Amino acid sequence: MPSLKDLKNRIASVKSTRKITKAMQMVAAAKLRRAQEAAEASRPYTERFNAVLGGLASSVGGSGSAPKLLSGTGSDNVHLLLVMTAERGLCGGFNSSIAKLARQHANDLIAAGKTVKIVTVGKRAATLFVGIWVSILLTMST
Repeated sequence: MPSLKDLKNRIASVKSTRKITKAMQMVAAAKLRRAQEAAEASRPYTERFNAVLGGLASSVGGSGSAPKLLSGTGSDNVHLLLVMTAERGLCGGFNSSIAKLARQHANDLIAAGKTVKIVTVGKRAATLFVGIWVSILLTMST
C-alpha cells in the first residue's frame, strides 16, 4: 500500500500534467482559430479564381484544340480524394473524423462503380489509410 507521501506526490504530478495539457489545448485552439481566419480571408480569392477558370473553360470547352485538363473528358469514372490531416498537436478526433469521412466517401464511390484514387497529406493520414487499402482491395475483388 502506498504511503501518504507517495499519494501526495502522485496528486501533485497529476495536477502538473493537467496544467500542461490545458496550456497545450489553449495553444492548439489559438492556432486553429488563426488557420480558420486565414482560410476565410482567402475565400474571395478562391471564388474569383473559380469564376475566372470557369469562364476560361466554357470559352474553350467546345474547341478541339483545348487542353484536356481545361476542357475535361466528360467522364467521371475516376475520382481523386485528397485527404489532409494535421501533423501534431491535440487533434486526434479531428484526424479520425477526416479519415472516417474519407473512407465513407470512398466506399460510396466504389459502390457506385467508380474508381477511387487517394492521395494523403500528413503522416497521420498515411497511417490511417493503410487499413483502407486492404478494405478497398477486398471490396473490389468480391
